Amino acid sequence: MSEKKMMIVNEVSRLTGVSIRTLQYYDKIGLLPPADYTEVGYRLYDDETLQKLQIILLFRELEFPLKDIRRIIESPDFDREKALEQQIHILELKKEHIENLIDLARGVKKSGVKDMTDFTAFDTAKIDAYIAKAREYWGDTAAFKEFEEKNADRTSEENAGINTELMKIFAQFGGMKDMDPASPKVQKQVKKLQDYITDKFYNCTNTILSSLGHAYSAEGEMNRNIDKAGGKGTGEFVDKAIQIYCSK
Repeated sequence: MSEKKMMIVNEVSRLTGVSIRTLQYYDKIGLLPPADYTEVGYRLYDDETLQKLQIILLFRELEFPLKDIRRIIESPDFDREKALEQQIHILELKKEHIENLIDLARGVKKSGVKDMTDFTAFDTAKIDAYIAKAREYWGDTAAFKEFEEKNADRTSEENAGINTELMKIFAQFGGMKDMDPASPKVQKQVKKLQDYITDKFYNCTNTILSSLGHAYSAEGEMNRNIDKAGGKGTGEFVDKAIQIYCSK
């Protein structure tokens, strides 16, 4: 079994353009703890922490405060694929904006200003509107606000423990995959999941639970994590069980 490849903090700083001081601060506030430390105390980062850093930097492009980014990526229904989809779109909008500015500058250099009233190349309305829409998607719900309140004083170790317990619930679902999702035992497990989310994250109504169920079975990081905990097909099985539970 090969050893996990690690990068020292200096290398990560050079690779990403993020200063060492910033990486130290991310560790201090529990946003991005390193995977390990060297014997002399240098921070080490593996592929998983580098992927998390990518997500953090992408959310910074959406102008989210660090405390909101931590809340989003630690949420049980964080959808990495959706985040990347939004990030690609905002970067495409910014690329279009920069290209318009370049075209304008080249035109002015070549022929001078033709229309003194045309400032459309400087217009960022589309970018601003999309950023507002994305921020609303991730942050402007009662459930997220409740999660933020509950999460405010938790340490990264406490959050890790909470997520570990959540994955144990999915692992238990994995042991039930051969059962009828409508059976009393499976439906009791759904209630256990709902109660755990309500206790640790936010009030998990049947409507929210139903949406989470669809996310559990959809292709993406959440589904992969659930299937890793309970075996292939667990996310899809949990979704079926949840939809039966919520339809009662």
